[in-house]
Amino acid sequence: MGAFLSAHGLEIAGVILGLIYLVQEFRASPAMWVTGIIMPCISLFVYYRAGLYADFGIDIYYILAAVYGFIAWKRGGKDGKRLPISHMPRRMILPFTLLFVAVFALIAFVLVRWTDSTVPVADSFTTALSIVALLMLARKWMEQWWLWAVVDAVSAALYIYKGIPFYAGLYALYTGLALYGYFKWKNLYLYNDKKYPL
Repeated sequence: MGAFLSAHGLEIAGVILGLIYLVQEFRASPAMWVTGIIMPCISLFVYYRAGLYADFGIDIYYILAAVYGFIAWKRGGKDGKRLPISHMPRRMILPFTLLFVAVFALIAFVLVRWTDSTVPVADSFTTALSIVALLMLARKWMEQWWLWAVVDAVSAALYIYKGIPFYAGLYALYTGLALYGYFKWKNLYLYNDKKYPL
């Protein structure tokens, strides 16, 4: 039992925090950003040990983005009010697509050139798409849930391959829950914060 906890203790703690984060995200609670700072601090060690260097790097980004997201959600709306849930503006689709392609290419180049990663393409893909999805989440665009569903499905398969079973299970669960999250946020959007205050 001691050896098992030594090997997977941080991973289990990360899973528990991940579930708490998801519940907070469903509710569009600003508290999710606090959990979003603690969780990647734990995951840094898990990913580094597994040789998932892009995932390790993105956790540093997640910590910084969580600080930005908390501020944006609290004061990013009109007249300093809370930011409302909305749709992604169509004019932002091309810039965000180009951002994804550029970040994916850069991360893949770094992983192939300077690391011993055995999964540089998949690791780069999930990392680049996560960066874009988190930016969308910080603006409360409901379409971010579709990106997370893709990230989560690919990540679950990647973690099975890399021997991180608890994270694989968490991300498999996340895949289905991301779809639920979209419809939950759509409901919040349709009620325009009247029935479900944020």
